Amino acid sequence: MSFLFMKKKYQQQTQRVLSGNLEDAIRFIQDALGQSEDFVTRRFHVFGNFSAVMFYFSDLVDHISINTDILKALMYVPPHLTGKSVKKEQLLDVLLNETIHHSEMELENQLSTLVQEMLSGKTIVIIEGHDEALLIETSQREKRAIDEPKTEQVVLGPREGFIEQLGTNISLLRYRLASPAFRVKTLKLGRQSQSKVAICYLEGTTKTTLVEEVERRLDTIDINFIADIGYIEQFIEDNKYSPFPQLQTTERPDKTVANLVEGRVAILVDGSPFALLLPIVFNQLYQTTEDYTNRLLMGNFIRIIRIIALVFALVTSSLYVAFISFHPELLPTDFAVAVASGRAGVPYPALVEVLLIEISMEVLREATIRLPTQVGGALSIIGVLIVGDAAVQAGLASPITVVVIALATIGSFATPAYSASFALRILRFPIILLAAIFGLYGVVIGILTIFNHMLSLRSFGVPYMSPVSPGNAQGWKDVVFRSPLWGQWRRPDFLRSPNQRRVDRKESEQMSNESNSTRD
Repeated sequence: MSFLFMKKKYQQQTQRVLSGNLEDAIRFIQDALGQSEDFVTRRFHVFGNFSAVMFYFSDLVDHISINTDILKALMYVPPHLTGKSVKKEQLLDVLLNETIHHSEMELENQLSTLVQEMLSGKTIVIIEGHDEALLIETSQREKRAIDEPKTEQVVLGPREGFIEQLGTNISLLRYRLASPAFRVKTLKLGRQSQSKVAICYLEGTTKTTLVEEVERRLDTIDINFIADIGYIEQFIEDNKYSPFPQLQTTERPDKTVANLVEGRVAILVDGSPFALLLPIVFNQLYQTTEDYTNRLLMGNFIRIIRIIALVFALVTSSLYVAFISFHPELLPTDFAVAVASGRAGVPYPALVEVLLIEISMEVLREATIRLPTQVGGALSIIGVLIVGDAAVQAGLASPITVVVIALATIGSFATPAYSASFALRILRFPIILLAAIFGLYGVVIGILTIFNHMLSLRSFGVPYMSPVSPGNAQGWKDVVFRSPLWGQWRRPDFLRSPNQRRVDRKESEQMSNESNSTRD
C-alpha cells in the first residue's frame, strides 16, 4: 500500500501545473531543488506593477544575458509603451513579442518540466496571476577548444575533432554538410541525468525505417544516468555478447559526414566527444579517412598493410604454438633448429610460454593507458626493451616467442577502430588454446567459428559481412581495394537508400574515359 501511495504521489507531483499563485509556485520549486548555494531566486516587479520571480542556477547561465536582455527588459517599461497601460491578460504576449530581447524562449505550465529545464541552464520567470511561465535559454558552459582527434590521427586529412558540447558538434557537422536535407532530432535519456541525445541523418538519403528503428530503440532505454555514447551503444546493439562491435564510434566530423552521405545515422550525446555510426559492416573497421584522402595507389597500399596487420594480430601467436607443439616438420630445417636452440632453456611448453608473454603484454598495455602521459611513454619503452630482454635472459621465454608476440601486438595497434582491435585481442586467446590442443586444425576451427559468428551478426538489420556475404559487385569496389572515387557511383546497396546514386553514372564514365585517354 505504501508503494502505491508513493507512486501516486509522485505522479501527482510530476503532473502539477502552474495555478497562477506565485507563492505556491515558489514553494514547489524550492522544495524540489532544496538548498543550494548556486540556486538563485530573484523577486522583482514587471514594469513596476506585476509581482514576479526569476529562478536560475548561477553556474550554468550567462549572467550578462540575464541582467541585460531579460531582467532589465522586464523591470523597465520599453519606450514604445511609455504612458500606455498594459493589461494583465496581455502581459505575456507583450513580453514575448515586444519586450524581451531574446531569440529562444517559450511558455510552459508544467512545474516538473520547468524544474528539469532549469537544471540544463535555462531561466524561469513566473508572474503572479498567470498559469504559464517564461522559459528562456540562457545556458553557458565552459568548453575545451576544438582539437585534433586523439584516437583517429591521420597524416592527410582534417584536424578537427568533436568535443563534449553537443551544440558545437552539430555545428561541425553542418559546417561540412551544408545541405537542407540534413536533419537533427533530439530527445532526453536518463531519468536523473536527462542527457540530450541527437539523431542526425540526411532526409531522402537515409532509409525512413532505419530512422524509426533508431528512435524506437532509444525510447526503450531506461537508465538513471548516461555518461557517454558507450552507454547507448550497449542498449541498442543487436548482439550484446559478441566481441565484435556492431556500431562504430568516431570523434571525426569528416568521417561522420561521409557516413551520413552514404545513408547512415549518427547519434551524438551531450557530454561525449564521440559520435555513434550505424548500421556498420565489418570492412568499415579497418578503413580510415586516409584511404580516401590519399591518391588511389597510396590509399590501397596502406589498406593492404592494415589488413595484414589484422591477420598478424589474430593468428600469429596461435600459428606459432601449433607449429612448435604439433607440426615442427613443416618448418624449414635451419629455422626449426634455431627455434629449438632458443627454447632449450625454457622449462615449460609453448602454450604456457605464449600465454605468459601475451598476458604480460596486455598488463603492460593497460598500465601504459592508465598512467599519466609523462610516465606512460617511458613505461612502454622500459616494458618492451628491459622486461622482454630480462625474460629471455632469465629463461622465461625464447627470443622467437618475444618476436612473435611483438608482431601480434603491433598488428592490433595498426587496427584503426579501438573496439575492433580489442575484439582481436580477446579472440587471440581461445585460438591459442585450440592450437595447443589440435594444432593447425584447431587454428582452422577457431577461424571458421569466428567467420561463422560474423556471418550471423547484423547491425540494425544489415548483414555484418556485407557486401561479401551476401555478395554485391558494386560493394566489392571498396572492400579490400578501393576503386577510384568516380567509379563508386552508387551508395552501398545494403543500406537500401532511397537515393542510390552518389555520383552521376554518365559523368563517372566520362571521367574514367578521360583519365584513360590522358594516360594513353
